Amino acid sequence: MPDARLGKRVIASPLAIQGLTVSYDHRPVVQSVDFVTPPGSMTAIIGPNGAGKSTLLKAALGITRRLTGEVRVFGHPLEQMTRHVAYVPQRNSVDWDFPARVIDVVAMGLFRDLRWWQFGGRTQRRRAMEALTRVGMEGFAERQIGQLSGGQQQRVFLARALIQEADLTILDEPFAGVDAATETAIVEVLKSLRDEGRTLLCVHHDLATVRGYFDHVLLLNVRSIAAGPVAEAFNEANLQATYGGRLSPLQLARLMEPLASEGGR
Repeated sequence: MPDARLGKRVIASPLAIQGLTVSYDHRPVVQSVDFVTPPGSMTAIIGPNGAGKSTLLKAALGITRRLTGEVRVFGHPLEQMTRHVAYVPQRNSVDWDFPARVIDVVAMGLFRDLRWWQFGGRTQRRRAMEALTRVGMEGFAERQIGQLSGGQQQRVFLARALIQEADLTILDEPFAGVDAATETAIVEVLKSLRDEGRTLLCVHHDLATVRGYFDHVLLLNVRSIAAGPVAEAFNEANLQATYGGRLSPLQLARLMEPLASEGGR
C-alpha cells in the first residue's frame, strides 16, 4: 500500500508485538503475548475484565513499563514512529475539569507538528473544525470540555485523533458509556478511516457487535488465546477458552447467529 507520509511502500505491520509481558506486584497481567496487527483493518481486542487488554495497549505505546518484549511500528521502534500513531484513552482516565475549550482540545492533536507560538492560528482552527465536523461536534467548538456529555467527550477525543492523520489509531474502549447514536457515529468514522487505508486497533467489550464492527480480533486473557479474521477466530471454542467457560450456551448461540446485514464490513 503506497503511503506518501511514510515515504515508502508499507510492508511491515502497523503494530507488531513480540513476547510482551507486563507484571504488577510480581504477578503477570500480560504474559508472553505475540500479536501482529493487519494493515488497513479494524481489529478488536476482547477478553474478560482483568484480562490485560488496556495494559497491552499501554505497554505497546510505552505508557506502561514492559517487563519483556519488543514492539515495532511499521517495522521500526515506536520512538521513531510516534507521529504515525494516535491514541484515544479511556474516558475515565481524563481530567474533564481541565478548563479547555473543545476546539483547543482537538488542536492539541497537532502538538508534534507545531511550535508553541503557532497554536491558535487560522490553519490550526480550520483543521480542528474539520475534525469536529467529521464527528458531528462542530457546534460545540467553544464549549468547555467538562460541560459535554460522555458521548460528546468521546467524539471530541476521536476528533483529536483524526487531526493527527495517523496511519495507526489505537482506541481504548471507544464505545464505553456512550449512547447508541454516538456509537453509530464513531463506528462510521472508524470504518471510513479503514476504507482510506488506515489501521484501527480497539479494546472492545461488547461481544454482540464484534462481527458487525470489526475485521480482525485478538482474544486475550493474560495470554493470547487466538487471533485472526473475525470470521475465523471469533468462534465458540475460542470464546469459551478466553472467558473461562463463563459464557452460557445461549449466549454463544446468539453471538454466532447470522448477522442481519453483512454489508457493514
